[in-house]
Amino acid sequence: MAASTSMWSPLQQPVFRSLWIASAISSIGTWMHDVGAAWLMTTLAPNSPILVALMQVASSLPFFLLALPAGAMSMTSFANADVIDRRKMLLWTQTWMLLVAALLGGLTMANMTTPWILLGLTFAMSIGSSMNMPVWQAITPELVTPAELPQAVTLSGIVVNLSRSIGPALAGIIIASSSIGLVFLLNAATFISVIWVIYNWKRSHQESALPSERVLGAIQAGIRYVRHAPVFQFVIYRTIAYIFFASGLFALLPLLGRNELKLDALGYGVILGFWGIGGLAGAFLLPKLRKQFSIDRLVAGCSAVMGLMMLVLSSQRNFFLVCVVMLFVGISSLGVMVSLNVAAQSAVPSWVKARALAVQLLIFQGSMSLGSLLWGTIAQHYSLSISLASAGIGLLLGIVVTAKYRLKCSELLDLRASLHWDQPTHAFEPCSNDGPVLVTLEYYIDPEKAEEFTLAMQTLARVRRRDGAIQWGLYQDVSDPSRFVETILVDSWAEHRRQYNRVTNSDKLVEERVLAFHIHEEPPKLSEMVYSKDGKRPSLNCD
Repeated sequence: MAASTSMWSPLQQPVFRSLWIASAISSIGTWMHDVGAAWLMTTLAPNSPILVALMQVASSLPFFLLALPAGAMSMTSFANADVIDRRKMLLWTQTWMLLVAALLGGLTMANMTTPWILLGLTFAMSIGSSMNMPVWQAITPELVTPAELPQAVTLSGIVVNLSRSIGPALAGIIIASSSIGLVFLLNAATFISVIWVIYNWKRSHQESALPSERVLGAIQAGIRYVRHAPVFQFVIYRTIAYIFFASGLFALLPLLGRNELKLDALGYGVILGFWGIGGLAGAFLLPKLRKQFSIDRLVAGCSAVMGLMMLVLSSQRNFFLVCVVMLFVGISSLGVMVSLNVAAQSAVPSWVKARALAVQLLIFQGSMSLGSLLWGTIAQHYSLSISLASAGIGLLLGIVVTAKYRLKCSELLDLRASLHWDQPTHAFEPCSNDGPVLVTLEYYIDPEKAEEFTLAMQTLARVRRRDGAIQWGLYQDVSDPSRFVETILVDSWAEHRRQYNRVTNSDKLVEERVLAFHIHEEPPKLSEMVYSKDGKRPSLNCD
C-alpha cells in the first residue's frame, strides 16, 4: 500500500506525530478524570439519576455555548491569517484545564467536594475543552496532507479508544488503592506533555494583504455558510439523529455500573475499558470497512449496532455480557464518529473549516446535553431500563428518518480554491471597511431558455451567499428580455476581496453551467460599486 494511503502515514509528519503521542498521554488522564468524576457523583448522590445525568450536561453545555466563538477565533482567514493564533489558544486552553483538574484534585483530597462543586468544576473543565477542540480539529489539516486526513482522523480515534481502554482501568485501580483526588491530580499532570509539544511547535505564518476577520463577523460568516451548504447540513442532521439518542448510554452508564450491576470503581473501569478495546479494534477495522461500504451504509450499520446494544443493556444485568456488549458499543461508536468527522471535514473548504466544525460540535454537544437531560429525567421518573430502551429504539428510528441525507455527497466535492476570478482594474482602491459593496454581472440569455437559466442561477445563489453575499438577486430587463442582471451585496470591501479566494473548483463548475447560457462572445460585464454616503466618494484615508 502506498505511503499516502497507509493508516500510519500521518505519523511521518513530525509535528503530528509529537502531538499524537502527547495527546495519547493526556487522553489517558482525561478518561481517568471522567471515570473519577462520574464515580464521585454516584458516591455523593447515589439515588439521583438527574444529578448523575447532569454530569454529562455539565460536560456538554459549554461546547454548545462556546464552540462557535472558539471556531471563529481559531479560524484561518485569507492567506492563513488567524483571528487569534491557534498555537497560543491551545496553550491557554491546556493550561486552564490543568489548573481546574488540579483544583478539583485538591478539594477532593481535602474532602471538600460537594455535588454542586463537582458539577461546577466539570463545567469549568469543559469550558477549556470547548475552546480547545475546534482549534485542535482545525490544525489537523495543517499537519498532514489532504490524502492523509482520513487516516489522521482515524489515528485520533485510536488515541481516544486506546486511552479509553487504559484510563478507566487505571482510575479504578487508583480509586480502589488510594483516592479519587489522586486521579484528578494525575490528570492535571498529563496536560504538561501537550503544553510542552505545542510550546515548541514552530508554526509558520503567512502575512495577509487584508485584515483578519473580526470574531463577530467571522461567526456570522460561518453561520451564513452553513445555512447555504446543503451537503454540510446533511452531516448535521445525521449527527443529531445519532448523538441525541446515543447520549442515553453515555449519561446513564455510571448508574448502570454502580446501582444495577453493583460494581466497584475497578469494575466500572473494566466495562469502560472494554468500550475502549472495542473502539481500538474498530480503528483497525474501519479502513477495511470503508473500502467495502459507502460512508452512508457504514454510519447506518454502526448506528444500528449501537441501538441494538442499548436495547440489550436495558434488559441484561450480567457483568460478562455487558463487557461483550461494550466491545460492540466501542466499535460502532468509533465508526459513526470518525465517519461523521471525515464527512464534515470533506464538506467545507479550508477558509471556513474551523467555523463549520465548531457548528457541528455545537450541534453535537447541544444534542448531547438535551438528550442526557431527557434520558436522565425518564430514568428518574420511571426506570433506567425504560430510558435506555427508549433511547435505543429512537436511535434505530433515526436511521430510517435520516437515510435521505447522503453523506457520500461530501466526497464528490472539490473544495480546493480555484482562484479563477480575474482581478479587475479600479480607478481607486477603497478602504477595507468601506461598504456595503454592490457587485453586478450582466448576462445575455436566449429568452426561450430563461426558465432553465433562472433555475441554474438558484444553485449559484447558494454559492454567492455561502461565500459572503448578505443579499442576492436576479433581475430581467423589461426593455430587453434577453438581458439579466445578477446583484450581489457584500458587507465590506475586505469581505468582497476575500470572495476571490473562497471560490472552489466545485463552485467553478456551477458558474460554468450558468455561463453556458450566456450568448454574447464577451463574458458578462462585471461592476463593483462601494456605497457612497451623500454622494461622496468613500474615504481614501484608511488609517
